Amino acid sequence: MNWKTAALILIALFGGLSVLFKIATRVPQPPEHQVFINGEVLTMDAENRIAEAVSVRGERIEAVGSTADIMALVDEGTEVHDLRGRTLMPGFVDAHGHFPASGMQVISADLTSPPVGDKQTMAQVLDALRERAASTEPGEVVTGFGYDDTLLAEKRHPTRAELDSVSTEHPVIATHVSGHMVVANSRALALVGITSETEDPVGGVIGRRPGSREPNGLLEETARLDLMMYMQDIGLRDVYAMMKSAAVEYARVGVTTAQSGGTSAELAGGLSLFSKLGVIPQRLVLFAFDSEFAEALANGEFNPEAYASDRVVMQAVKLVADGSIQGYTGYLSHPYHVPRDPQDPDYRGYPSIPRDDLFERVATLHKQGYQIAIHGNGDESIEDILDAFEAAQQAHPVADPRMILIHSQMAREDQVARMKALGVTPSFFSAHTYYWGDRHRDIFMGPERAAAMSPARWALQRGLKFSSHMDTPVTPMLPLQAVWSQVFRLSYGGDVIGEEQRIDVMSALRAVTIDAAWQVFMDDRIGSLEPGKLADMVVLSASPLANPEAMRELQVERTLVGGATIFARQ
Repeated sequence: MNWKTAALILIALFGGLSVLFKIATRVPQPPEHQVFINGEVLTMDAENRIAEAVSVRGERIEAVGSTADIMALVDEGTEVHDLRGRTLMPGFVDAHGHFPASGMQVISADLTSPPVGDKQTMAQVLDALRERAASTEPGEVVTGFGYDDTLLAEKRHPTRAELDSVSTEHPVIATHVSGHMVVANSRALALVGITSETEDPVGGVIGRRPGSREPNGLLEETARLDLMMYMQDIGLRDVYAMMKSAAVEYARVGVTTAQSGGTSAELAGGLSLFSKLGVIPQRLVLFAFDSEFAEALANGEFNPEAYASDRVVMQAVKLVADGSIQGYTGYLSHPYHVPRDPQDPDYRGYPSIPRDDLFERVATLHKQGYQIAIHGNGDESIEDILDAFEAAQQAHPVADPRMILIHSQMAREDQVARMKALGVTPSFFSAHTYYWGDRHRDIFMGPERAAAMSPARWALQRGLKFSSHMDTPVTPMLPLQAVWSQVFRLSYGGDVIGEEQRIDVMSALRAVTIDAAWQVFMDDRIGSLEPGKLADMVVLSASPLANPEAMRELQVERTLVGGATIFARQ
């Protein structure tokens, strides 16, 4: 379906042109000329220069310099913004996330625990799902996102029986905070044909009731995919609500480029449509899921340009090589610190893609000339990824491949060195140190391995360029939290998780601006404030350099994309 056809469907669903006009507003247009003066301008250029003022003509930066220099360009038609000492810097680039999934809050129950939400018991999780079910038509799916078994008093996942107690009239699906597993009630399992006769898929596990093959509702990794696809089959009203909510949220925190880090054709088409309609004012970087585009990739019919526009790029093809450390599905070289099952102390997680299959899929994509992005959390998974990419590079050398290793959470020092040699660039989820640091130390990894998680210092020491991300909706979209976590590595419990991996503020800011843009070949257009580049900018209430400890409390005063204001604090 092309976007014009989809727009006609939207007109019908939303009751006519007048309603569509209200929801499908054009992207805000920039003034012909505007200047920002009397501020601290963090340019994020190659020298990290700090200026006082910026001139913007239309959507592009005209000049950067002193207030006097920029005021010399002002005429009677110029809009003058006096920063009064506040900070102007490039807009934040979402290096890895799942836009617009944070908008699920408008159609899904919030199951998160502190510090994000308030659910601390299984009863609270089930009550939230019941409340959602009460407002949902019988037969329609009821979903909830973000429960964390390690933060609930019961220290376990919900069960199929408990979700049956929520409703037998609705398919009920609760998604783990990692996004790598779900729990389903009986009706939801029946929808995708999962029974006691169903075998575990390659790269996934169907949870079973003790002493039985009867599913207990828990579906890990590839076993969850059919239900995940079912959950995405929602009406256009809900799609619009999700996308609008996510776009507003991202603009409010200064994100000017958002990423949908693993899309289907349907989602990519929807994002492209809503971008054209102006519902999403940010730039969008889409990563095509290898498994979703499998046939098109295999027969050469995959065309990323079909989804592209002046604000949307389909940049890379994404694979998922393992799971989540906090879900016990990340693939490690040594066992988890506290075994998931005391009867299996040697358990190390498992790959989502078997090693031989990974080699084949990476080789095929690399030969076809695609940039590749691969999710890898555990060090054994990272080893497989690097081995597969090294083999692909040897067979078909590319001078500047920028293969993105998403998360790189438990990368060892020798693996960081290999990344540099191979042209691999990591995107660290360093905010893990805040949200899960205490539990990585005490439960999942133990003190020594936890101290080296998301090893940004090792990358800096080797001149390895990297980005930093929040993996939203796994954690809230808070770019300054990503920066703060790389600088301080403080856990929610107040402990330092790996002091030796701390980095300086400017390097951490680059990881959410210019270096994140570089990672997806967009650094010639965005990511720094330099003449000729697009004026994607954010105004902060104060400088993150002046008082780094307090940077998380800074307010975003204004967010601009291409010189046009998409958010301004009242």
